[in-house]
Amino acid sequence: MQYINDTLKGKKILITGGAGFIGSNLALYFQKYHKEAQVVVFDCFRSEERFSNGHFKSLGHFKNLLGFSGEVIVGDITKKRDLERLESYDFDYIFHEAAISDTTVLNQESILRANVNAYKDLLDLCVRKGSQMIYASSAGVYGNSPAPNSIGSGEIPENAYGFSKLMMDSLTLQYLQKFPHLKIVGLRYFNVYGENEVYKGKTSSMVLQLGLQALRDKKVRLFKMGEQKRDFVYIQDVIQANIKAMESKKSGIYNVGSGKARSYNDIVALLKQDLGEFEVEFIENPYGFFQAHTEANIILTKEFLDYTPRFSLEVGIKNYLSTIKSIHAQGLWES
Repeated sequence: MQYINDTLKGKKILITGGAGFIGSNLALYFQKYHKEAQVVVFDCFRSEERFSNGHFKSLGHFKNLLGFSGEVIVGDITKKRDLERLESYDFDYIFHEAAISDTTVLNQESILRANVNAYKDLLDLCVRKGSQMIYASSAGVYGNSPAPNSIGSGEIPENAYGFSKLMMDSLTLQYLQKFPHLKIVGLRYFNVYGENEVYKGKTSSMVLQLGLQALRDKKVRLFKMGEQKRDFVYIQDVIQANIKAMESKKSGIYNVGSGKARSYNDIVALLKQDLGEFEVEFIENPYGFFQAHTEANIILTKEFLDYTPRFSLEVGIKNYLSTIKSIHAQGLWES
């Protein structure tokens, strides 16, 4: 679905992390609906490098961009020399999706360099070029504060990732005060699921992981007793929020979710409707930090971004299941 009427003819658009989950969906959206825009993807792409937890350092994958005909620049947002490649462009819009988003990474220095320092470098680029910035923040800023989660309240992150995103939001407010002509929109994503997330491996959504477990093992594993609640938001609604942010007249930070909290047991019940019966095993939660309940207050997002979620969990999972089955059939799952 096309979310704005502007053709974006002649507009130059940068997507950092453009080979990742959300970035690639943005790139393919522009490819489909705004063919006259010039889209540049900036990503460091998959390598053999892994964090100490065994997960890949880069989640960008060329297969996410199959069908994309725009320009691709290979680069690392933490390296000044790579960012210098962007100086020759006068971008109208920068969609900043690149980050260390793995909440189980314990290297605080790496997370803060990649998420906070690099964001500041990109904001400085916006100042020099007059670009509009739309960037990925996270519900991780709320930690285990009581839901529903509202901007400006209960922002007490409990891991380095959530802290890094809160510092990005703080930088945003500082830059908006210092440079009032700048247009910056931060989007606090809640639990995003949908197409093009398979190369995230164990950091992918529980919708994908549970669906694949059910297909492969006829059994899924949940933390006791599966009643933890999350605001699950389908990828197409996240794209909607990003695109509508382009036209928003008000800079600021906004929650992006469905506006409703659903349990992991709800996901299992919906999967069973299509996949049939399978076993559910309840296990102890091994993590010291785990958000028990997230739910986005999206009143401001509706008012200032004209954002209305279109996909309930029921509809989102129904749309996604054919992709999950294809991933299983092709053996694409990566741990």
